[in-house]
Amino acid sequence: MCLHDGKGRAVGVFVHHNLAEAVAAGAAMHAPARNWAGPVGEFHGLTQENAASKDPTPGLAAWPMERLLFDVLNSIYNPVLAVDSAGTIIFCNPAMAAVANTTVEYLTGQRVENYVANTRLPRIIITGQRETVRQIVIGGRTYISNRTPIKDGERVIGALAILQDISELAAIADKMERTKDLTNELNAIIESSFDGIYVTDGQGRTLRVNKAYERITGLRREELLDRNMHDLVEEGFYNESVTLRVLETQRAESLMQTIRTGKTVMVTGTPICDTPGKVSLVVTSVRDVTELYNLQVKLEREEKLRTKYESELELLRRNTEEENDIVVQSGRMREVYELALRLANVDTTVLVQGESGVGKEVFADIIHRNSQRCDGPLVKISCAAIPAQLLESELFGYQAAAFTGASKQGKVGIFEAAKGGTIFLDEIGELPLGLQAKLLRVLQAKEVIRVGSSVAMPVDVRIVAATNRDLQDMVRRGRYRQDLFFRLNVVPVVIPPLRRRKDGIPKLVYHFLDQFNRRYGFSKQVDPKVLQALYDYDWPGNVRELMNTIERMVVTTQGEVIGWADMPDYLKKAAEEPSKDPEVLEGSLKATLEALEKQILTSALRIHKSTYKAAQALGVNQSTIVRKMKRLGIRLKAK
Repeated sequence: MCLHDGKGRAVGVFVHHNLAEAVAAGAAMHAPARNWAGPVGEFHGLTQENAASKDPTPGLAAWPMERLLFDVLNSIYNPVLAVDSAGTIIFCNPAMAAVANTTVEYLTGQRVENYVANTRLPRIIITGQRETVRQIVIGGRTYISNRTPIKDGERVIGALAILQDISELAAIADKMERTKDLTNELNAIIESSFDGIYVTDGQGRTLRVNKAYERITGLRREELLDRNMHDLVEEGFYNESVTLRVLETQRAESLMQTIRTGKTVMVTGTPICDTPGKVSLVVTSVRDVTELYNLQVKLEREEKLRTKYESELELLRRNTEEENDIVVQSGRMREVYELALRLANVDTTVLVQGESGVGKEVFADIIHRNSQRCDGPLVKISCAAIPAQLLESELFGYQAAAFTGASKQGKVGIFEAAKGGTIFLDEIGELPLGLQAKLLRVLQAKEVIRVGSSVAMPVDVRIVAATNRDLQDMVRRGRYRQDLFFRLNVVPVVIPPLRRRKDGIPKLVYHFLDQFNRRYGFSKQVDPKVLQALYDYDWPGNVRELMNTIERMVVTTQGEVIGWADMPDYLKKAAEEPSKDPEVLEGSLKATLEALEKQILTSALRIHKSTYKAAQALGVNQSTIVRKMKRLGIRLKAK
């Protein structure tokens, strides 16, 4: 507002900060406004010469000061609020009433804290100190507040606040802060990416390169930023650019790129369009092919290890499940057993060779039980037990009325009956030459023709054959078909006789002893001298003979311990024992037993060469062997 003298000449400019200063200084309401006015030039270039023509209210200086101050405070845009020393509102302008969402008349006389919850005007009254440019939120909008005490001399009699609405500025500042945070987050994400990231604008100028790109390519970002991709390719940084290809095709592209540092990388460029058909950015992801190759090699290695461990776990599981039925003690039999488990995983023909009684049928059981055909039938047939005239019909079946005495319904052969399972052909060396040709057809064509029929029927079986004869020698002498031998001998397995794996005899003895004790309800034990005699015997009938011998002694022995007298005569003779009864030493049972125990331990250690193996053979703990050796004065001879 411009102030004029009595002649209409401009003498000063009175604005809202002049009013605030007058109120803060405690000026009386009738004090001349000119005392607080500024120069004429402060009113937007108004001079004394032209003030008369620009002054919209030429008679304003003649108004009473009370009215003048009142009109000035009510006219300004900024909200103004004044309180007395008790915090009661004594003045507010319409702008302040609008902020409080009420009227001037209602607001006047109210407690200030009831309408401005976080007001500091009572604090100004207490301290008597002004506060400038302080932020305050009223009604959801943000203001800058200048607070000044109102004094009467040195005494504070009230406080004045003039507000400036900065909500829009605060919103802009908040938005800028959020944008800054988002930018920082995006920068952190780009920099933390394991893959290299390369960003250009729509003209191919490099805008951003992350640390991973420097690590992968060996190039420094200082060499690339603000450089155009055309120039980089021409200077030999790259053999070709996926960025330029994307700008040309305006779609995602991938290629293998050779870097100046000698590295080869796989790059994929993706366009970002601000308007359809106009590429504004090209984002390229980069990955070192060498790292991918290393990851692939590592993955393959881990896969092999996983398969190996799974096989070992499966082998351990199978060993645990079968340990009650199958005795595997010697090293040679351990190899045979593990071979059976490996063969169970492949659907190939197996030829098992070995003397009678070595366990060829048990080997076939292991293969079938651990194969994918375990849910199918296991059909066993001895080619030597069936007359040649009937063997063909048993193997291949026959049609109804195919021959005299044939069933009217016909019969299914074992090759058809064993569908999805395994056939164990024992004594395959006894198969007549005429049937050998038919068996060869089954192996080659996987089909059979029933007796009396001409229709071939497909079969789905696995064949495990066994023999105790030398088939190669039979082939040389013309008693066995060479082509059938080759078909059967895909995977030959030889089970050694029991005399060549004597270290397994003690465990077999205790296994059969436990088996027959449970079967017949006994609890019999074996005398150590008997165990030694069983160990020393050659067992021409192999495991079958040993099993039958144990059963015989279990059921015929009267006492709880199977002694020397309970053994069959041929075992006694083979052992060449000079006396049926052990020599009684010093008339003491204890001394006699210790002598026998020492003899057994000495023999076991001589045979097995270690306390661990001797303990396994005798069915006791290794600590027991060591303790007895010390007590009996036995020393293990050095190898």
